[in-house]
Order: sequence, then C-alpha cells, then structure tokens
Amino acid sequence: MAVKKGDGGGASRVLRTKIKKKSGLKESSRRWLERHMNDPYVQRSKAEGYRSRAVYKLMEIDERYKILKPGMLVVDLGAAPGGWSQYAARKLGSSDARPLIAAIDYLDVDPIPGVAILKQDFLDDDAPGKLIEALGGMPDVVMSDMAAPTTGHRRTDHIRTAHLGEVAADFALSVLKPGGHFLAKAFQGGAENELLANLKRHFRSVHHVKPPSSRGESVELFLLAKDFKGRAEQIATSRGNEHISPPAVPSPQGAGAASVSAPPPPRGEGTGGGNDAE
Repeated sequence: MAVKKGDGGGASRVLRTKIKKKSGLKESSRRWLERHMNDPYVQRSKAEGYRSRAVYKLMEIDERYKILKPGMLVVDLGAAPGGWSQYAARKLGSSDARPLIAAIDYLDVDPIPGVAILKQDFLDDDAPGKLIEALGGMPDVVMSDMAAPTTGHRRTDHIRTAHLGEVAADFALSVLKPGGHFLAKAFQGGAENELLANLKRHFRSVHHVKPPSSRGESVELFLLAKDFKGRAEQIATSRGNEHISPPAVPSPQGAGAASVSAPPPPRGEGTGGGNDAE
C-alpha cells in the first residue's frame, strides 16, 4: 500500500491511498478497497466518530426534509453497523435512561448510547413485536436501510431489496403514529411501483430522494413518505375521543426471503444495510 499527496494547490493536501497491484488481492477487490479508503465520506465519518459513510445519507435527507426532532420515537431497521442510529440518537436527545430508538439487525451492532439494539432478523415472526416493546410505544419514524446481500445479478438484487422495502412499509403502516414518517432504501428500476402507490394512499407526500453522499454510479435511492394519515381505528379515536389500544403488530410477510443486511463486500457496488458500500 502506498500513500501519495493528491493533486491541487493550497495549504492543505489530501493524502491519497494507492493499493499496489501486487498486494495479492483480486483486481476488483483492490479497486473497491482503494475507492473506499479514498472516499471523502469515509474519511469524514472516521473524523466525526460515525461508524459508516451511510450516516451522511440520513443526515442530508433529514437536513432537507426535517424528519427527526427531539423527543421522537424511532425504529431503525437493518441498523448495522449503527451510523443511522448514532445520528438519530444525537438528534433526538436519546439516552440510556430513556432510549428513544429501537434498532434491529441480525449482524452484531456495538452498543450505542440511547439505543435499544436487538440482534435478530427483522423477518422473524416475533421481531416487530419485540421492537415495539423495546421502544416502549408507537414510533414517530420508521427508517430502513435494509438491502439484500448482492448476487451479482442486478435485477435479482433489485427485486430482493424491493421486497424488504415492502416488508418495512407494511410494518410502518401498522405501527406509525398519525403524522409519522417512513424512510426506506430502494433501487432505481421500477419494481417499487406498487409500494409507491401504497405509500401515496397512506401518506400526505411521498418523495424519491438521492442524497449527495449516495454514489452517483449507484442505482440506490430512498423513498421518503411524510405525514402518515393514520389507520382507520386511529381516525375513529380522534373523532370520537375514545381510547383504543395500539394495534397488534403483524409479523413480516415472506419469512425466509433475503436477509436484512450484509457486511460490505470488497467488490462491485456492494450492499446497503447501513454500511459503507453505496
């Protein structure tokens, strides 16, 4: 591995890392690792104490659309390695005394102050109920960076990740408070049309968002649904001022489908799941 100064004048120069071709890595792995190590968002995340470059996607979306506010309750799906939960905890003012975030992933996630972490596949039947129990109430925001492990076949990868988006949306529709928001990873390609139509029926506005930190060559984008209209029983409650217990949380559909997230592979475009790959 060699390090050289980047081009350009000025007082400060960026050190650029080069991976030698005789490093023993496959060429695709060498290029991925070199790109990753020289990514300004990766370097910034290390400097600012965040666990992945993916945190800046949420940060940029939040700065534009104002979806996270102090005191909110939030569910983070596909949380590993934890960057989104880190940012949300700081923004909400969450603490260990009263965690305002419940996060889930089947991968290990190191403890985060103010975050209740479940190590479990979200597609497990009992996972949704455990999330709400850990959160201590119905969420104001459900956010998902879930993506299926890549197969190398773009269309297959897109369909599998679209399925995870649909599962996350079904969960959000069953638990969100009226006025709440839903954010999920999607891929450009059209298979999410049915999901988009469903979100438009239940939220007052729906946006396709491509944050600046999402790599330009990536087909990744995010669906943001704002201002949940509420479920029928919630609307009846608000009109009649009657108490109705929170709805039962359904288990995710399609158990046994693609897993929730995967570690970033040293090749190609990589996966989502809150990691550094996109």
